[in-house]
Amino acid sequence: MKTVITAASGATEADFDKRFGRCAWFCVYDEETGKSEFVENSGKNANNGAGTKAAEKMVAMSVEKVISGDFGPKAKEVLEKFNVQMVILQEDGLSVQNIIDKIKNQ
Repeated sequence: MKTVITAASGATEADFDKRFGRCAWFCVYDEETGKSEFVENSGKNANNGAGTKAAEKMVAMSVEKVISGDFGPKAKEVLEKFNVQMVILQEDGLSVQNIIDKIKNQ
């Protein structure tokens, strides 16, 4: 399963970014192989529609789950339409690696 974690930069040591559409990077974590790949969020500076663009990118990458701090209504609509699970984390001080470790220990 491919899980995306919103990140402040392109490394597992990066801070978890609670913004979905405006995060800097997406960490694509493959739960089967344990590998992580980082994809820059090209729509983070869009005047409008950043969440929708990010959601469409998730669908294009065949992501099954997204972990972020919040999802706007339009992003939710797209993700729900394509059965992408949304996990909301509000915990402060997490790194991408902390979240990957939590996934591994489930």
